[in-house]
Amino acid sequence: MTDYNFDDQIERRGTGSVKWEQYGNEVLPLWVADMDFPAPPPVIEALHRRIEHGVFGYSFDPKPLRAVIQERLAQRYQWEIEPSQIMFLPGIVSAFNVVNRAIGEAGDAVLMQPPVYPPFLSAPVNFGKTAAYAELDCTLDKGILRYHLNFEAFEAAITPRTKLFMLCNPHNPVGRVFTRDELARLAAICERHNLIICSDEIHGDLILDDRRHVPIASLSPDIARRTITLMSPSKTFNIPGLGCGFAIIQNPDLMKQVQAAAAGIVGHSNLLGYTAALAAYRDGQPWLDDLLAYLAANRDFLTAYTQEHFPNVALTHPEGTYLSWLDWRAVRLPETPFKFFLEQAKVALFDGTPFGPGGAGFTRLNFACPRPVLAAALERMRAALAQL
Repeated sequence: MTDYNFDDQIERRGTGSVKWEQYGNEVLPLWVADMDFPAPPPVIEALHRRIEHGVFGYSFDPKPLRAVIQERLAQRYQWEIEPSQIMFLPGIVSAFNVVNRAIGEAGDAVLMQPPVYPPFLSAPVNFGKTAAYAELDCTLDKGILRYHLNFEAFEAAITPRTKLFMLCNPHNPVGRVFTRDELARLAAICERHNLIICSDEIHGDLILDDRRHVPIASLSPDIARRTITLMSPSKTFNIPGLGCGFAIIQNPDLMKQVQAAAAGIVGHSNLLGYTAALAAYRDGQPWLDDLLAYLAANRDFLTAYTQEHFPNVALTHPEGTYLSWLDWRAVRLPETPFKFFLEQAKVALFDGTPFGPGGAGFTRLNFACPRPVLAAALERMRAALAQL
């Protein structure tokens, strides 16, 4: 029994919500990665106090926030950093682009592991670089998809023009939380070929069951010197609209490169984002503990429902994130799964094709919503499939 009512359905239509208003009022949205739960009470209270001050001028990032992040990383991961090694950014997608601008030259290659979050694929192209792929391997066991790193394919994809590796851990959309041994093997290959690592760890606090997130930069000082780690409270505490993320860069020369790439283009984080981040990291853990239990139960509900009612559909059982990845190819739908369910079930999923190789015929489903909403959407999908 939790202290927070995550089953409560809060009306988000009419609030400018991208998630709920992109596809119309009749559609149940399980697509974009934000949650349908209020932020933790301490975050809301801190925002009220800041708003009551009434003056919203230019602001430095608060020193206590740097200290809280430093302490959090030490406690959770035994990862020692200095406050000066934190660079605040308004979002992780803008950070992808800053890093791709900072590292290498036009014509260089950026290595990634699809299927992967679509902004990974577009960021290199924005700066005249190419996206190189080391596609994840996948096995199927009793209807459950499990993705694996292919280390041979990873190293084979590296050329003299490869300068940057973009890691997604926990992985979006496949939900893997990579182990220390897996990360160490990736890091060793990157060292051997002198690659900079940009590690998107925005879902690092959203770990389900008894697994642990390992920041790749925490493996060793040598790996830390070649790593840019991207983190944010936005997904964890459902405050993405407040625009506050950060990079951790422990190599001073690499920090200067990234700062130079951002100068004059990428603005500061949001004043209220700083306020929310500090309150979330200081006082949001009880809420987060209950949230993780609820998300794990939603994941289990989704898995059980799919296996009972969609017998030809395989899906991931995510170790982290609140995102499931479903393979509809055996169902032989008359159109893409995204279009079919949007039009025939009035349920919005995220089309798998933009996730790159290995994405066609799949959809990503966000189960971070009240369970009655998830159940209603799945019932709509079942009914639509029954009409085939």
